[in-house]
Amino acid sequence: MRHHRRVPDDEWQYGERSSAEVRETLLHLVLDFVQSARNVAGVVRIAMLGSLLSSKARPKDADLLVSILGDIDLGPLARLGRRLQGRAQGINSTADIFLADEAGQYIGRVCRYRECFPRVRCQARHCGARPHLNDDLDALTLLPDLVASPPLTLHPTVTAHINVPEDVQRLLLDPLATAAQGGARLAPLYRRNGADSAGLR
Repeated sequence: MRHHRRVPDDEWQYGERSSAEVRETLLHLVLDFVQSARNVAGVVRIAMLGSLLSSKARPKDADLLVSILGDIDLGPLARLGRRLQGRAQGINSTADIFLADEAGQYIGRVCRYRECFPRVRCQARHCGARPHLNDDLDALTLLPDLVASPPLTLHPTVTAHINVPEDVQRLLLDPLATAAQGGARLAPLYRRNGADSAGLR
């Protein structure tokens, strides 16, 4: 009898790419996104969720939660999201940009398409009602507690509610700390509050 080896999901996705290549690529892309998105008018908080915050060797993707003011134009944020997603596809990965409003209410995701019109794969409740917003709340939603207190906040200040992996510290938090201090390399500028859940898997 022939036994078929079950191929792990990350092997299907990444093939022979190493853990270092996958994680470092995604972290560099997250850093690039944060450094640009924090300058977008109406962006008040950027946080990180998901398996990239765990010790998982080859995370499925990068997950970010962006909190915004009112009815801001999502166009600039959507362009940055597409750039992140496009570059992540270079290693057969992707990214999700989740959105919350100023009241802490989860409102959906940044749409990955440049133009909004009905598509078979689109699960938005109100496609096109607000440009660049994918309110696919019937397919996915974030729990209020996760939105209120994400595991790692990256902007406007860095606050960690988990013990971050070494590569997250080195490739993401240290560069953000250096930039915050005008180029001087100092000790990590974040507060650690001791939970152990990274939110999405």
